[in-house]
Amino acid sequence: MAALYTCSLVSFVLFFTLFSVSQLGAFAAQYNVVTFGARPDGNTDSTKALMAAWAQACGSTTPATIYVPKGRFFLGYVELKGPCKNSAIVVQIDGTLVAPSDLNSENWVIFRDASGVTISGGTLDGQGTSLWACKASGMSCHQGATSLEFTNSNNIVIERLTSLNSKKFHIVINSCQNVKLQAVKVSASGNSPNTDGIHVQGSVGITISNARIATGDDCVSIGPGTTNLWIENVACGPGHGISIGSLGKELEEAGVHNVTVTEAQFSGTENGVRIKTWGRPSNGFASKILFQHCTMTNVQNPIVIDQNYCPDDKGCPGQASGVKISDVTYQDIHGSSATEIAVKLDCSKKNPCSGITMEEVKLTYKNQPAQASCVNAAGGTVSGLVQTACRGD
Repeated sequence: MAALYTCSLVSFVLFFTLFSVSQLGAFAAQYNVVTFGARPDGNTDSTKALMAAWAQACGSTTPATIYVPKGRFFLGYVELKGPCKNSAIVVQIDGTLVAPSDLNSENWVIFRDASGVTISGGTLDGQGTSLWACKASGMSCHQGATSLEFTNSNNIVIERLTSLNSKKFHIVINSCQNVKLQAVKVSASGNSPNTDGIHVQGSVGITISNARIATGDDCVSIGPGTTNLWIENVACGPGHGISIGSLGKELEEAGVHNVTVTEAQFSGTENGVRIKTWGRPSNGFASKILFQHCTMTNVQNPIVIDQNYCPDDKGCPGQASGVKISDVTYQDIHGSSATEIAVKLDCSKKNPCSGITMEEVKLTYKNQPAQASCVNAAGGTVSGLVQTACRGD
């Protein structure tokens, strides 16, 4: 009898648990932007409708869902502010959000102080081609808007989102904690200026996985103050690679620490894995960096450390980078280089790179082992089969 009672109790608890999980979505407040006046015709301004839906979801004391159905929804500048009364808001997008082609602001869609937000599915169409053309012509143009930014927000998930033709950066994570970007797709022309795919700065505990990024600048760029960043299975190309930096633009600047890039694939990119710092004084640093299991296919500069970055030679000539680069490991980096010198470590003469480790680095140029050039790189180790070794010039 006791055994029968225990079994029945376990069955009841299991049923109640499964019921609770299955009914969670039913109890969440749901807000369809169409009910607030949005129209899926690609022309009607749906900005106020989305912001009204956000106001309801943010003010709800229970989990809430904002739903954007199929169709094209035209949006102007959107600022979605917290803090909210609940920390579980899902923005479910089945359609496409369309930006004005002439939007003249720093951001298009930005979340501020909005923790516990999940963006799931959908497409952001930044309509940036006319701005790119303006910049290419040499005319006076506005800088362009980042398509999506989260700032000062924690516990964020961005999954299965596609960003097309952003005017400037596609996705920015700024001053956030615990953010997961999963199965994100970024697409823009290889000659689109300043269209970084995903940019992270001043943030802790960020994961980027299973992303496909084709753009005209860095596929992933990592700015000052980034700690505990994990990047896994990112396909990059076209683009400028995965870059830490540029760092050291300011004299007083937070460092970058504990970054892992693993299982990344680079195809026809300008760079592969890169660390870039300004060639002038700074107290910044980059430490405990791991690049591993990366494949290069016809990449111009597969492995780069550039500590003499100085666009247009403004404010830098004759100075040395103050950024300290240490404990950087390149492990199982293989494939083909589009140039003879596949490894370029151009470190600071004031603060030479230290603790550079290369394991199983096998890069070829025209089916022959590629070359390497190292300047001011001290205290490194080489192990395993390393075809591309520094010659110290």
